[in-house]
Amino acid sequence: MKLSIIILNYNTKEHLKRCLQSIKQSKDKVKKEIIVVDNASIDQSMAMVKKTFPKVSLIQSGGNIGYAAGNNLGLKKARGKYILLLNSDTKLLPNTLSQMLRFMDEHPDVGVSTCRVELQNGKLDPASHRGFPTPWHSLTYFSGLERIFPSTKLFGGYHLGWKNLSQTHEIDTPAGAFYLTRKKVLNEVGLLDERFFLYAEDIDLSLRIKQAGWKIMYVPSTKIIHYKKTSGRKKTEKGKVTKKAKKIRRQSTDYFFNTMKIFYDKHYKSQYPALVRWSVLTGIWLISKIRS
Repeated sequence: MKLSIIILNYNTKEHLKRCLQSIKQSKDKVKKEIIVVDNASIDQSMAMVKKTFPKVSLIQSGGNIGYAAGNNLGLKKARGKYILLLNSDTKLLPNTLSQMLRFMDEHPDVGVSTCRVELQNGKLDPASHRGFPTPWHSLTYFSGLERIFPSTKLFGGYHLGWKNLSQTHEIDTPAGAFYLTRKKVLNEVGLLDERFFLYAEDIDLSLRIKQAGWKIMYVPSTKIIHYKKTSGRKKTEKGKVTKKAKKIRRQSTDYFFNTMKIFYDKHYKSQYPALVRWSVLTGIWLISKIRS
């Protein structure tokens, strides 16, 4: 088996259908399996998959267990030499898989690669081209310095804005929307850390992979389209944010802050004084609350 594609689904029926259809239309000729893990959706997603894509393997988690734990169910079943974590709200181009697999075959020192992950407006999804969130990178991003000086190494480290997006180059981490790695890499460093319910599980995995000596590459010669959700921004007809949207925002803010706390303590706590930890986490909490 050359490739295992793992897609986590949680009430994204129409997105999932489009994603699976784009895989079906792919021009690659490799032997692959598609594993869809469902986190207890109630939108008939699984009925759609069973009817329209009968060759897809289905795993039902039994509850909304989060991104890391859900994907790990698929990773434990995957048989491919290469593993692709793919968001359900994405659409592949016909040549995406063939080009990315060729790149991995030709570069055995690369542990992870991603294509250009493009938003509907044609711009790069910034989450797919990231630096690690060190205290300095976090400070420059959340303070707004990166927005003012995005193309400088000093202030643009959060999204690596000084790098040429039209050329293949090394990055710290892509997003889980399109995360192509090797099974032997995961055997070496382990699966996703299930303490991360939402956010940063891909960053944590990338950091462990880099620490093990593997390269992580951005390959813009092909792309996918990422239809990012905007449920937290929905408004009523009068332009007011709905109660449901406010609840989603608050919940997302809590997930984000808790994730950053876990990530910082896991990777940076021993490297920096306690005052730095307090400053970073307090700053993230304040800004995330303001933005929510």
